Amino acid sequence: MNQTQDREVVGILALQGAFVEHQIALQRIPSARKIDVCPVRTPEDLAKCDALIIPGGESTTIALLAKLAGLLEPLRQFSKTKPIWGTCAGAILLAQVVENTKRGGQELLGGLSVTVARNGWGSQIESFEAPLTVTGLDNSEKPFTGVFIRAPVVLALHPRSDAPPIQVVARLPPGSLSASQTTQLQAGPDDPRMVVAIRQGRHLLTTFHPELTTDGRFHEYFVQNCILSSHSI
Repeated sequence: MNQTQDREVVGILALQGAFVEHQIALQRIPSARKIDVCPVRTPEDLAKCDALIIPGGESTTIALLAKLAGLLEPLRQFSKTKPIWGTCAGAILLAQVVENTKRGGQELLGGLSVTVARNGWGSQIESFEAPLTVTGLDNSEKPFTGVFIRAPVVLALHPRSDAPPIQVVARLPPGSLSASQTTQLQAGPDDPRMVVAIRQGRHLLTTFHPELTTDGRFHEYFVQNCILSSHSI
């Protein structure tokens, strides 16, 4: 916790993408009174934070802007000790390995032991929404609407004895995908591509955009389970 106050400081990487939407979402959740929100554009901003959200956007652009701002290495060091939530493009940056990158590759933070692929379900016109059942959310019997826009897909989980266990938080329900998207699956409903939310230790990854809904339960989940409880991890 930030030593100058009794509220956790949640940073939002504000270089490109849906960072404003994340800020609005955090400000309306029940735990809003326990946090302060800080847009992060410099290493000095990051140093004020107890946790960080990396928003959806364009992963290579976010990585390039982070490098130009002198943030890339500070972000990597931050990920070793503090909670990070990556949504869509942010999920790509948090992965250990990424496939289908642009020419020249992709800079990564590598906070989660997973392999993902960019644009795994296709182009913008193949974006979709799906009702997700998520154990651990408030009012968990109510589906959470996952918004998938040029979403990455999880190709593999890489459990390690020297890292926290990987917890699958949500999967796509049957019937969510188009016929062309379904043909990509190799192992039916257990295919890792169906995994859309993962927690590993203090880190959270979602391949969709919770910030583009009016449902703040995933933001509340991150604050309660990854930030406020992270002191015991």
